[in-house]
Amino acid sequence: MSTSAWLDSDTRFIAARGQPACLIDLALSRGIDSHRLLKGTGLFYEDLLEHDPLINARQFHRLIDNARQLLAADDSAFLFGQQVLPGHYGATSNVLLQADSVLQALQHLQRFKALLSPLCMPVIWLDEQSLYLYWLESFDSGKNARFVADFSMTAVTALCRQVSGHALPWQYHLAHAEPVYVEQYWVHLGEHLRFDSPISFMRLPREYLINRAGQASAVLGGIAEQQSLQQLQALPAPESLTDGLFGYLCEHITKLPGLEQVAADFGMSVATFKRRLQREGTHFQAQLDRARTLIAMDLYLRRGFSNEAVAGYLRFNDRTNFRRFLKRLTGRSPKDLRQWLGH
Repeated sequence: MSTSAWLDSDTRFIAARGQPACLIDLALSRGIDSHRLLKGTGLFYEDLLEHDPLINARQFHRLIDNARQLLAADDSAFLFGQQVLPGHYGATSNVLLQADSVLQALQHLQRFKALLSPLCMPVIWLDEQSLYLYWLESFDSGKNARFVADFSMTAVTALCRQVSGHALPWQYHLAHAEPVYVEQYWVHLGEHLRFDSPISFMRLPREYLINRAGQASAVLGGIAEQQSLQQLQALPAPESLTDGLFGYLCEHITKLPGLEQVAADFGMSVATFKRRLQREGTHFQAQLDRARTLIAMDLYLRRGFSNEAVAGYLRFNDRTNFRRFLKRLTGRSPKDLRQWLGH
């Protein structure tokens, strides 16, 4: 691993004619002035028409923040999400459209996350009954966190409806509190909703993963996949530092090395590693807490682990410390969290 092998919030890798253009189009369709919409983003409307500029995550988040405030509408995230996937992004959209099943479409989304979901990483885990799709911020979303989670879930819902040919019975767990405009969630996502979740995720019964409306083209799908791989390889890096760190922590969580070893494995000194994380608005303990929280939920949901087994897996030798850890990060004790997830 090298210090340049990760996308950061200042890396220009997001095609402005992709998802940002969809959001701009939504705002313009509602009468928002383009100059106010693009203020502080470093983008100009003429650039989108004449060029194909790349922007970074900070610019995209500034655009989202502007649009969110100027639109001031409860349905904005959902309407935006409906346009995001499969989108009109050439090969990366075609690779989704030519998927031979819902599962393959979701796997493509995960594989090409830097191209198809640049702000939020989809994490897919399966058991014998269900697919779980967790959403983790690739870059600090700040006050845009709810908007990003809502449009990401809506985008996947729309994608899977298009691939399968009908609405699928997704269950949605959202990390934020239930808003006053909950009817917008009912309209755009359905009624299988739970708020105040420790982490935002979606759940789908496994039997729906083989669905496919019509015949997929293996040839066109293969061509689109190769072209998407070339686009991915042309990026400065395939994923963000926090995405990479999450994968590392999941792999090493049962024998977690110290900070010095983690930094060394990422090709950095401890000081540089801390500085890179700080620049992304986070720190190592916060990322370790995030990974442990998701893994704890997964052990409860998919494997039915007891509280003691989860604590041991996460290297908590003291039950009191484990209880405090879950209470701090989820607001629930281990017993309460197991019961809440089991509903």
